[in-house]
Amino acid sequence: MRGFLARLFGRAPPQPGRFESGSKFSWHGWIGVAPWVWPSRDYLVYVPRGYTRWRRRPMLVLLHGCRQTPEEFAGGTRITRFADEHGWLVLIPRQNKQANAWGCWNWFDRRTIAGNGEAAIVAAQVRAARRLYRAHPRQIFLAGMSAGACLGAILALRFAKLFAGAGLHSGVACGAASSAGEALQAMTAGAQGDFEAVALEARAQTSPRALPLPVCIVHGEDDRVVAGRNSAELLRQFLLFDGRMAKDAGALPDPDSSSATQLPNGRTLAREDYLQDGRLVARRIRVGALGHAWSGGDDAFAYNDKEAPDATELFGEFFAVQLSRRGSTAT
Repeated sequence: MRGFLARLFGRAPPQPGRFESGSKFSWHGWIGVAPWVWPSRDYLVYVPRGYTRWRRRPMLVLLHGCRQTPEEFAGGTRITRFADEHGWLVLIPRQNKQANAWGCWNWFDRRTIAGNGEAAIVAAQVRAARRLYRAHPRQIFLAGMSAGACLGAILALRFAKLFAGAGLHSGVACGAASSAGEALQAMTAGAQGDFEAVALEARAQTSPRALPLPVCIVHGEDDRVVAGRNSAELLRQFLLFDGRMAKDAGALPDPDSSSATQLPNGRTLAREDYLQDGRLVARRIRVGALGHAWSGGDDAFAYNDKEAPDATELFGEFFAVQLSRRGSTAT
């Protein structure tokens, strides 16, 4: 009887969060490295506790790394807890093992780099989930780890209009490699291609209304899989894309603010912030003693490091700054 009365007077307890699955196709989604694979990918959507279609919500696109599944990545990042606490939808695309035997996104595929291939498929998933779950069209963010961060950089540059900000953990710049062999070299030694030209080309093709596209970059100082040099190249690429620096400016500009924090676990957190017209457009965070793993994750899952800082919280704080600038209360 109490439950009936609660429902009758609109006081029913909120529905628990849940995962729902789907699949999306794109005619632009054929990839050069595996042209036999149908241009469609499955995905999961986490629908947060208390979700209702009457309220538009932010949505996070979460891109897993190599040898990970959406389920494992969600568990390692504890993203369902974040989604329930803040009321966010979460879209997690799934790589097809036929497209990459290691489960990596093909971020070095030339078609994908140009905004077709797997980037086009994920963009189609974003649009489909946005409509289906009534996500707020100006409050869609993306975050990725390793190969997921590499694909995230492509999506941010080629589909800036779709996103309000990006979080890239242990990634490589868009266009840093255009073959599997170059990808391995880029991961260990830095870009093998002209990533600056890619940034300027993408900027020329992007509506000024979609710029700047804020980015938060997180990288471990002890990463032996993706060299730290790549975080500087990613930062440079987005500063060029957003117009915060010029191509021939030489070294990276000095940050508008920086800090170094000693954490209780003995690790260090170095942060550099870049502003444009008073707006935070880029943040780079370097974590001492962190290898190639999601910082602060659940180490019951591979490629997660349980020690602070928590990358999910770091990205969440950065995205909250962007939402507050847009006058949103949905954080």
